[in-house]
Amino acid sequence: MRKLSFYLMVMILSICVLPTSTYAAEKNSSDTPKEMPAEVKTMLNRLNEIKEMDKSNLSSSEKKELRTEVKTIKKNLRSSGQGVYLSVGAIIIIVLLLILLL
Repeated sequence: MRKLSFYLMVMILSICVLPTSTYAAEKNSSDTPKEMPAEVKTMLNRLNEIKEMDKSNLSSSEKKELRTEVKTIKKNLRSSGQGVYLSVGAIIIIVLLLILLL
């Protein structure tokens, strides 16, 4: 019975994953490379500027302003849709399913 549930789950997952992976392969095979938006480039350039700064002669309030600026830039970059993020709840559910099935 345990093997049956395992094979059933593998079949369901393969059916769900197969169409999306083939669609993704077709979409990524285009000849034109995907360009980064100008806003993202400016934010990344600003992050690099902050990283290369000499912060030893700054006051604590200036350092705090830089930290908040870095946090807001990183938050904006994450929300721009440049990546896949999993929530903690989704990771816990995936781990629990793997434990129960194996």
